[in-house]
Amino acid sequence: MNAKDIGFMALNHINDILHLMGRDINEYNLIPEKIKPSATIRETNDCQFERNIIVKEEDLLLERKLNTEQRRAYDTVLDRIFSNKSGAFFVDGPGGTGKTFLYRALLAAVRSKGFVALATASSGVAASILPGGRTAHSRFKFPIDIDEQYSCNISKQSALATLIRDAKLIVWDEVSMAKKKVIETFDILLKDLMDTNTLFEGKVVVFGGDFRQTLPVVRSGKKEDFIQESLLYSKIWNQLEKLRLSENMRAKTDPIFCEYLMRIGNGQEKTNSHDKIEIPDCLVIPFISENQSLDLLFRVTYPDLHTCFSDASSITSRVILTTKNDFVDQINDLLIAQFPGDPKTYVAFDETIETNDQSQYEDFLHTLHPAGLPPHKLTLKKNCPIMLLRNLNPCEGLCNGTRLICCDLRKHVISAKIATGDFKNTHVFIPRIPLLSSTDEKLPIPFKRTQFPVRLCFAMTINKAQGQTLNFVGVYLREPVFSHGQLYVALSRAKSSNCVKLLIRPATTDSNDDHSTYNIVYNEIIQKAFP
Repeated sequence: MNAKDIGFMALNHINDILHLMGRDINEYNLIPEKIKPSATIRETNDCQFERNIIVKEEDLLLERKLNTEQRRAYDTVLDRIFSNKSGAFFVDGPGGTGKTFLYRALLAAVRSKGFVALATASSGVAASILPGGRTAHSRFKFPIDIDEQYSCNISKQSALATLIRDAKLIVWDEVSMAKKKVIETFDILLKDLMDTNTLFEGKVVVFGGDFRQTLPVVRSGKKEDFIQESLLYSKIWNQLEKLRLSENMRAKTDPIFCEYLMRIGNGQEKTNSHDKIEIPDCLVIPFISENQSLDLLFRVTYPDLHTCFSDASSITSRVILTTKNDFVDQINDLLIAQFPGDPKTYVAFDETIETNDQSQYEDFLHTLHPAGLPPHKLTLKKNCPIMLLRNLNPCEGLCNGTRLICCDLRKHVISAKIATGDFKNTHVFIPRIPLLSSTDEKLPIPFKRTQFPVRLCFAMTINKAQGQTLNFVGVYLREPVFSHGQLYVALSRAKSSNCVKLLIRPATTDSNDDHSTYNIVYNEIIQKAFP
C-alpha cells in the first residue's frame, strides 16, 4: 500500500467521523477524487459485524436451562430453520415468562453454527438487551412515519439486502408496540428482496410481545385508533403460529404479586365506586406534599445516590417511571441537582429549517422539548446516567436506547461507558451532532437542534421502559395512566413486590386518596389476543 492509498484511507475514516456530526468531507475539496459516501462504508461494516458476532459461552449454555414451554418453542423454531422450511411465529408471554431468555438461546444456536440471525425490537431499550440488537426501524431502514405511499428504499444490490437475504432467523421483540403498517411493510420488504409472494418471503421470523402491555403510539389518537393500529388487526396476525409461555419464573418467589399483575394486565382487578383499582399499602408511598413525597420516592429508588455512582449497575438497574416526558424532565432535573459533583451545562444551537424564520423563532425554539430530541440546556455531572437518543454506531453498542455512565465532560465530546448489554463497560465518545425534530411531533415549526444526542435517565416514561426487568422501580403517577397497559408495564418491570413503590398524587388538593388509581385496559385487545 503506497502513501496515497494510506492517505485516502485516513480521509475515509475522517469522513466517518464527520458523518456522525452531520457533515461530509467532500464539502472541503481536499482532494480531486470524490470520497466514498460514509453511509455505504458504515453499512458494509455493519453487515460484516452482524456476520461475525461472537456468541458468548453463557448464551450457548442457555439451551440446557429452558423449561418445558421454552424448550417446545425452541425446538419448533430450530426445526424450521435447519430443515429449510418457512415459519412465522408469535411468542406470547407476560413479563417473567422468559421470552428474552428464549430469544437469546435461539440467537446463540443459529449464530454458533455460522449462520446470520438478526435481533431487533420495537424500542431502543428492548433492543439493547438482545445480543447484536437493533431497533427494527434502524435495521430495516424504515422511516419513523410510514404512510401508504412508502416503498422499500433498500437497494437489492446493497450489503444490507444481501445480509437480510442470508438471515436464517429474524427475531423482533416487543412487536405489540409496533403499528401494523410497519409489520406489513416488513413483509413487503422481504418479498421485494427475494422476488417471492410468500409471507415474510418464507423466512423464519419470530415476533414476540405481550398485548397486555402498551400499544403503538398514535399522536392525538382515540381508543379506536390505538386498537386499529395494533398488529392484532392486521391480516398477518391470523397467519402467525402462536407459541405461548405461561410458566412465570417470578411467581416462584412472589406468587401473590404475579397474580395481582395478571389481574391488572387482563383488566380483571376489582374496581371501587370511582372505577379505580386499590393499590396494596405495601406498594404505596404516602402523599404528604409534592416535594416531601417526591423526596421519599427518590430516597427509596436511589437510597445511595451520593455513593452508588461508583457502581454503574447499581444506578442503571433502578429507575423512576412516569406517564409523560414533562414529568420525566422534572424528575431528572431534581435528581441531577442532588447528584454529587460539579455540573456541566451544554447549550444547544437551534435553527429553523427555513432560514428566513430564524430571527423570529429562535428564542421560541429554546423552549421546545420534543420527545426525540435532547433538551436545549443539557446539564450533566460525572458518573450520572444518560440514555442515547440516536443510532451513532450500533457495531460498537451505540444504539438508540443505550444507557451509559458519564466519565468525562469536555467541550466538544462526552466520554462515557456503556452501562448495560453486550458492550457493558466499553469506553465510548459521544459527539455533538445536528438532530432534526420528527414530523410526527406536530411542532409549530420544524427545526434542527445541534446538541449531544443524550438525555438523563434517572427517570423515563413508562412506554420507554417496556421490555426490561429492573432491580427497583419507582412509579410516579402525578397524573393517572392514560392508555392501555401502562399501569401493568410500570409494575411488571419489577421482579417482586419488594422492588416497586408507587407515589400517587391525589386528583385534587382536598383529596387524600393516594392508594387508588385508574387502570386502562382495552377489552377488544385482550379478547382478540387471548381468545
